[in-house]
Amino acid sequence: MITLEQLKETVERKNALKRYLDVDNKKIQIEEEELRTHVPDFWEHPKEAQAQMKKIKDLQAWVNGYAEVETAVDELANGWDFYKEELVTEEEIDAMYADAIAKIEALELRNMLRREEDHMGVVLKINSGAGGTESQDWASMLMRMYLRYCEKHGYKTSIANLLEGDEAGIKSCTINVEGDFAYGYLKSENGVHRLVRVSPYNAQGKRMTSFASVFVTPLVDDSIEIKVEPALMSWDTFRSGGAGGQNVNKVESGVRLRYQYTDPYTGEKEEILIENTETRDQPKNRENALRHLRSILYEKEMNHRLEEQAKVEAGKMKIEWGSQIRSYVFDDRRVKDHRTGYQTSDVNGVMDGDLDGFIKAYLMEFAGAEENA
Repeated sequence: MITLEQLKETVERKNALKRYLDVDNKKIQIEEEELRTHVPDFWEHPKEAQAQMKKIKDLQAWVNGYAEVETAVDELANGWDFYKEELVTEEEIDAMYADAIAKIEALELRNMLRREEDHMGVVLKINSGAGGTESQDWASMLMRMYLRYCEKHGYKTSIANLLEGDEAGIKSCTINVEGDFAYGYLKSENGVHRLVRVSPYNAQGKRMTSFASVFVTPLVDDSIEIKVEPALMSWDTFRSGGAGGQNVNKVESGVRLRYQYTDPYTGEKEEILIENTETRDQPKNRENALRHLRSILYEKEMNHRLEEQAKVEAGKMKIEWGSQIRSYVFDDRRVKDHRTGYQTSDVNGVMDGDLDGFIKAYLMEFAGAEENA
């Protein structure tokens, strides 16, 4: 059973959120922005109109999120009064408290995502490490983990590219994730993931260590201006692999995009290679490959800005792309994040997409440093 102090603290957190989010002002903003959609020629400029509707939707999401918190806390306060009159049980009060705290923490966490790119979707690229079948199987397990996470959080996913393993698993895959704040949450997954387990592929039943890397970039949409030079692009096509279907290996629907990129700040040259086999429609795959290219170019620009803004404290905040971030030790029933120290014994839950604890710990430790950078 919760205490009166816990109830008071919950009400204070709700009130603090209202101040931080400036809810009353957001309601006024929504009314003002909606008035702009009433002009006669509003939809004659589709791109600007869509941007305006998204602005309203984003503001409304904050107001709705706070409304859910307010309702849950008010129900808890009323429940407390009913409990004193013996109209509700201790268990019901505890359930109301848990619901209110979960809603408060979710909104507090989202309020940490203040960088320009945090609200975007995300491109997740998973590559198996050295070790053949063992690491390829691990890469496929990570792919499933992220797909399950996205499913639980209502994000839309599509497999942009998939390279099957030699015997089992995958060598690499690229997942496009669409949904509000997908990048803000999943940016914590960038780095090397280490698996320790008794290998099902080893006849002696030895304990094996496998690695897979996860690269995370914002999924850039058409509303963000990214300069792509057509003269620096070259295309070729190939036959998509995969199981079944008369179209497989007959039509060259897969596309391969090469972009000769020159870093505008250092002059360093690099070839960006993107493959897309997402659909059986070659023009659609070209469109998806270009979208992926814009995401990569956007990420490069954002990385440059981060480097320019880096301060003394950034050494603590910045996570190197090649660093080992998390260990999954199956036989010890332990998953540990090496950046935050957060760990859990619920290995099955983690592999089934329960990553909220890791993501929250990461944002609690690093989001403030990112904002100040």
